[in-house]
Order: sequence, then C-alpha cells, then structure tokens
Amino acid sequence: MQAITSLDGRYYERIKVLAPYFSEQALMKYRVMMECRYLISLSLSTKTGLRKFTESEIKKIESLYEKFDDISYKKIKDFEAITNHDVKAVEYFIKEQLKKTSLKDSIEWVHFALTSEDTNNISYALILSDSLGEVMVPEIKKIISELNTLAKKYKDLPMLARTHGQSASPTTFGKEMKVFVQRLDRALDHLYGQKILAKLNGASGNYNAHKATYPKVDWMKFSENFIKQFNTLYKKPRILKLEPNLVTTQIESHDSYIEVFDRLKRINNMLIDLNQDMWRYISDNWITQIPKKGEVGSSTMPHKVNPIDFENSEGNLGIANSLFEFFARKLPISRLQRDLSDSTVERAFGTAFGHSYLAYISLEKGLSKISINENKIKEDLLAHAEVIAEAIQTVLRRESYPIPYEALKELTRGKQVTMEDFSHFIDDLKVSPKIKLELKKFTPLTYTGLASKIASK
Repeated sequence: MQAITSLDGRYYERIKVLAPYFSEQALMKYRVMMECRYLISLSLSTKTGLRKFTESEIKKIESLYEKFDDISYKKIKDFEAITNHDVKAVEYFIKEQLKKTSLKDSIEWVHFALTSEDTNNISYALILSDSLGEVMVPEIKKIISELNTLAKKYKDLPMLARTHGQSASPTTFGKEMKVFVQRLDRALDHLYGQKILAKLNGASGNYNAHKATYPKVDWMKFSENFIKQFNTLYKKPRILKLEPNLVTTQIESHDSYIEVFDRLKRINNMLIDLNQDMWRYISDNWITQIPKKGEVGSSTMPHKVNPIDFENSEGNLGIANSLFEFFARKLPISRLQRDLSDSTVERAFGTAFGHSYLAYISLEKGLSKISINENKIKEDLLAHAEVIAEAIQTVLRRESYPIPYEALKELTRGKQVTMEDFSHFIDDLKVSPKIKLELKKFTPLTYTGLASKIASK
C-alpha cells in the first residue's frame, strides 16, 4: 500500500520472480557469495600465508551465502547502520559468522587487499547473468514459441499487407508472425554471445596491495581464474559468461553491461513493434479478444474490450528502454579512477529489468486471449482488388508488353477497382489467350508469393 513505485506496489506479485536478483537483500547475498568464494580461493591457492581450509570449513563458508536469509540480511544492515558502508558491513558480517568457528584464525583474510568495487562489480555481473538466464530469456522464449505457433497455424491465411499505411501485395498472417520469430531468435543469439566483464585488481586496478604483501604470486592469473570459476560453479551453464577484465581503474568500466542493455533494448524495440501491430489488427477486427467474465473495458462504455495487455506491454517497454538508454549514457563515464555516481545507477538495474519483465508477461497474456478473425481478414483483402496490379504488370513485363506499369497505374492509382475491372482490362490486352488466362487466375487470396513457405521455416 505504501510502495513508491508501481513495480513494488501494483505489479509486485507479477514481477517478484526478480526479487532474488535485484532486491537489496539479493545484492547483499551476492556480495557475501563473492567474498566467500574469494576467501576459499585464497586458501586453495596455497601461495599466500592463508592456510588451506578443510572440506568442512569450506562448506561452512559456502553456507553463509547458500543459507543466506532474512536474519543474515538484517545483521548486515545492522552493521551498515554503524559503518555507513554496505560492503564493509558485508565484511563484518562474514567475520562475525566465522569468528566462533575453527576459521577464527583466518578472518582477517576476508576482503583481503580488495576494494569495494571488486566485490560489487562481480556481484552485479552475476546478478545480470543469473537474472537473464533464469528469468528474462525464458520469458522471451515463451513469446517466441507463441508467435511460432501462430506462424505455423496461420501460414496459409491470406492477409492484406500495408506499406505506408496503404494496401500492398498480400501476405499471410502466419508469415507476418514469422518475421517477429526470426528477429527475436536472432536477437537472442546475439545476447547468448555476450560476455560480462569483471575485475579483481584492487583500489586502482594495479594489484597494489596484493603485490605489496605477496610479490611472487601471479595475481593477474589468480584474478582470471577466480572470475572464470563462476562460469562453472553450478551444473547449469551460464547463458552470459563472465570474462576477466585485467585493465581497469578502480572500477570495471561497465562497457559490457551497456552491451547487454543495448541487446535487451533491441529486443524490447522489436516487441514494441509487435505490440503496435497487434493493436492495429485488433482495431481492424482482424484479431478479436476473448472477454473474461467480470472484467470491465471502460468505466462508461459497456461494450469495450480494450487491448490493455498490449498497451501495458508497450508502455513498460518504453520505460525500460529509457532506463537502458540512460545507463548507456551514464555508466561509461567516471571521474579519473573512480567516482561513486555509478553506484546509485546500478541499483536501478532492477527497475529496468522489472519493467521489461512486466512487459513480456503482459504481452504473453495478450497473446493468450486473442482469436484470429479469418473471415474478416479475407473480407478486407477481397475489398482491395488493386493489390493484384503488381502481379499483372510484372507478367506483362515478362512478355515484353509495352509500358505495362503505366497501364496498370492508369487503371488503379487512387481508384476503387474491382476484379471485374481487371477482367475487362485483361480482355482488352493484346496478348495470347494463354497469357490472358494466366492473368485472370490472380486473385487477392492467391497472390501471396512464398509467404506460406516462409512461415513454415
């Protein structure tokens, strides 16, 4: 009731699946995981003064993030209330949990030689990778699957095409759905190939404290191995893998984040395009919406069944993209070796993902409630006989008939023509009876080219 944003209020139940990735508690859990993995890696390297941990000790450390809960989160926030520093609060939390165990002799190795940005950038890289792999991409795939079903089911349904808003050579409803399938599939392929850069190199990116304490350790190699371990930490492979960035300032430059956001923005733009097309099809009564008992379309017009799911999706995609565009403008810029302005921006990642996800499920809901009005689609196509003018003039070109384009332009441009008009036109042509018969076979319903075959691919 008291939520400030619609995502945390009106829409929370619909988007709460993102809370394990973008909530404040989730960020703390990822930070704890990063710090715990670092402590374990230092122990396993056996090249520093840190002793090698036993299997049970490693399991104890892992339990801090694997069993992270509300109580864990509250303890961190209690530390933060004193330190006014969220990452330092994470460090103190881990130390407190370990100081009463056999690991009490090793607690000063928590956050050893690190800066907060080492912890944060890896945490955010994991958050982006996990949320995309577990939530966002599966939802996009559901949309693609639904569109592919429509493409195959209606591959042969002839439909009037419109270019510049005017009648154009016919297509099929299925083929137009296939266009979006192909675009979205390609966009996902590009997203799969994206890597998220991460760094572990200290306060200025030079391993200063690392080298000062253990100059013989190959810290760059350690950093590479540490970051790459997250790609195989779980049985399920990552869609977006982490990649070490060895050349940074205090912060990882965020360029790969922006590459991810740009790919999501392109997907979102495709879906805005789809939403607007569906809206127009509904407006033309080519698509009808199945009303749900008890729902209201208008507070004053009882008959209304509005395309609210597609409109909701379009609006949320616009909000998400405006944030992704802002991220792209802001995040690559940091004063000298680091300023803190990126930190507050990163906390808004979940807002952009939340509006995107809300748009995806709204679009899915809209698609689940539609029925294709085949009769209306065919009726409107038949009302535009002029669309076969292209077919006739092209065949006449093949036959070397003089100025066929101009002849068909004179017959059709800006005029309401019928199939009877075409029949008379063909009768007057100085071509063979065989060609006349060929030309008279063209109808708006059959002049769809390879649309059915394309939709079947």
